[in-house]
Amino acid sequence: MVSPAWDDLDAFLQVDDFAIEATVTPRGGVPRQIKGVFDEPYFNTQLGEYEADTTQPRFTCKAVDVADLQDKAEVEINGQPYFLLTNPQEDGTGMAVLQLARG
Repeated sequence: MVSPAWDDLDAFLQVDDFAIEATVTPRGGVPRQIKGVFDEPYFNTQLGEYEADTTQPRFTCKAVDVADLQDKAEVEINGQPYFLLTNPQEDGTGMAVLQLARG
């Protein structure tokens, strides 16, 4: 997918600002570095008398960088192993979200 003309995604994903580098490894492929924004929001849900505390890690990056990834691909962020829960979810702007689970 081509980046939108109104935005330079490489400028947005500079590691000098708030982006970081992650190592992605496609299933049966070769590891490589990509840049993106890591987020791990905290959720507290309650169902009757039961309470669950959890996080939902995700990595937002350029869609072209992860077009070949499929679910269960390996992702390493800040030394922490994760695996991809679903195929990358493109948002229509040239970016994609990787829904992750701790490995």
